[in-house]
Amino acid sequence: MRQRRRLPVNEKKMTRRLSYPYIVWMAIFVIVPLIIVCIYGLTDKTGALTLENVKSIASPVHLKALFLSLKLSIISTVLCFVLALPLALVIRGMHLKSSGFIIFVFILPMWMNFLLRTMAWQLILSNNGVLNTLLGFLHLPKVHIIYTFQAVLIGMVYDFLPFMILPIYTTILKLDGSLMEAAVDLGANSFQTFVKVTLPLTVPGIVSGIVMVFLPSMTNYVVLDMLYNSTYIMGSLIGSYFSAYNWNGGSMIALVLLVIILVFTLVTNKYTDDDGGSRGGALL
Repeated sequence: MRQRRRLPVNEKKMTRRLSYPYIVWMAIFVIVPLIIVCIYGLTDKTGALTLENVKSIASPVHLKALFLSLKLSIISTVLCFVLALPLALVIRGMHLKSSGFIIFVFILPMWMNFLLRTMAWQLILSNNGVLNTLLGFLHLPKVHIIYTFQAVLIGMVYDFLPFMILPIYTTILKLDGSLMEAAVDLGANSFQTFVKVTLPLTVPGIVSGIVMVFLPSMTNYVVLDMLYNSTYIMGSLIGSYFSAYNWNGGSMIALVLLVIILVFTLVTNKYTDDDGGSRGGALL
């Protein structure tokens, strides 16, 4: 069994000192805000400890917002996966220069401001926007998409699709081609090879992509506010509470989202281990 190399005492001290800025950053920007949110969520406006904020989560308005947020996040994640997996497979089969350019095209919007990208979709999908102008030019009936569930799905998929493609593409890129060749030699067709070899080996990348899409879509506020304009979404509901200076109610909803994210992360964490993708399915 290979033994880990022990670091010299001086190197250990240097490593510990280099970690101090990160510890300070974590304390200021992660731990302290979480403590403040917990304090506000479990107290009332007078600062007294109360469970009324917890009980309010069971109200019809909050439950409706929670279920709608879950529905939106799940559908967005599924759509991103359905688009990302075949795209990643196609990109992998391209020439190295071509695949690099395609990946660059998908990453390029991420360099732009998140708000500007959402505003662009607002202009495209508006009643007198680019989409309806094009439909009118083609003598086709106009469509009303802006401020609908479909509009926010388009915005979500556009913003988070790269987060699904990149981990899946990276995992597929590292696959051992000899495994697929062995499957073909054993009599498997293309579909069987994909289902029983390629897909199981890609699970770590798929799970990583699901986590990277589901979590931000669950807590997203900008896309919902600009393309859906509904307060019956968790992110918008938190924004409305804070706009009304109801820090206690907004903090409790934020805590609920935090618990959901924590549970989802713990459940999916065991599938993101690199060793989990080292085994393919059995060929029958």
